[in-house]
Amino acid sequence: MPTPEFILSLREKIGNDPLWLPGVKAVVQREDGALLLVKRADNGKWTLPAGIIEPGEEPAATAVREVQEETGVDVRVERLAGIGTTDPVTYPNGDQAQYLDMVFACRYVSGTARVNDDENTDVAWFTDAERPLLPPKHARAVDWARSAEPGAHFVR
Repeated sequence: MPTPEFILSLREKIGNDPLWLPGVKAVVQREDGALLLVKRADNGKWTLPAGIIEPGEEPAATAVREVQEETGVDVRVERLAGIGTTDPVTYPNGDQAQYLDMVFACRYVSGTARVNDDENTDVAWFTDAERPLLPPKHARAVDWARSAEPGAHFVR
């Protein structure tokens, strides 16, 4: 998915300066516990499906949309698993951003996992034994989504 128009418009005004943006991560699991991951085209890392919330879009709807756009998989959001921040990031073009990160626990509904956009080079289901090393805040998101503690997690 290309950069959203509202961000391109902001970038015309502020250049590469840091942007604070709302985003989501989707922790998608099948009934067998396998976890859906994407391999990012920009840095080659395996991560959770994730994306930017469009103006006026509900965060849970963003999670469903991003998973479908990136992987071709349909999901049901079960709950907000946690909320935190990402580390600041500088993209290859020099754009800087940091995200308010809403983590949603999701269940697989249907679809065959596949690369469905140009943001990723691979998409796959992983058991815990097979799962590649995830960036720390993606690993934290998985822990939050799998936690038996009631309510959403956050850093105190």
